[in-house]
Amino acid sequence: MSKKSFFHLFKMDAARWLVPEQIGNPDDVTPIRLVKLLLHHMPLRAMMWFRLAQWCHRNRVPFLPGSIQRRLLLRYGLELAPGDEIGGGLYIAHPVGCVIRPRKMGENCSIIAAVTIGMRNEWRFPVFGDRVFLGAGARVLGNIELGDDSAVGANAVVVKDVPAGTTVVGIPARPLAKRTLQPEPAPQVTAVHNHH
Repeated sequence: MSKKSFFHLFKMDAARWLVPEQIGNPDDVTPIRLVKLLLHHMPLRAMMWFRLAQWCHRNRVPFLPGSIQRRLLLRYGLELAPGDEIGGGLYIAHPVGCVIRPRKMGENCSIIAAVTIGMRNEWRFPVFGDRVFLGAGARVLGNIELGDDSAVGANAVVVKDVPAGTTVVGIPARPLAKRTLQPEPAPQVTAVHNHH
């Protein structure tokens, strides 16, 4: 579990809402800005409850983590377990219908809507690097790893590892073909013959 404090992790989450879908600087999240962000963004309020549950779980506070987890599900439609290791800067655009159960998730990951992260066939869960993007309706299942800066397209079903920096789409998800730029043809050089 990250040693960062509850408040630092939450400031990282809040920084994602300074300019939505961008990674902001947690130092720019002043108390007044934080209050305004919480008033305007329901998903950020859900993250505040999650970070509190995560802190309670880490500090072995009885009853509260489970109680907050149920509140997240009933009030926000979001299934997120306080015991899961989830780095700061988690951006969930639309929490309703998201089931998020990674073994580990890095920092500044983005989840758009109706995403499922969970097990497949056995009790093993996915591991995410930093800055991973999951499109609406994506399913990431099983004992797999998604590398830093990878992206999953809308409605894709991911059951195999995704290398860093790769975008996958489809069912089952496959990497998008990388565009290769065609080299420009070499200029034609006409030989100049000197006749003496």
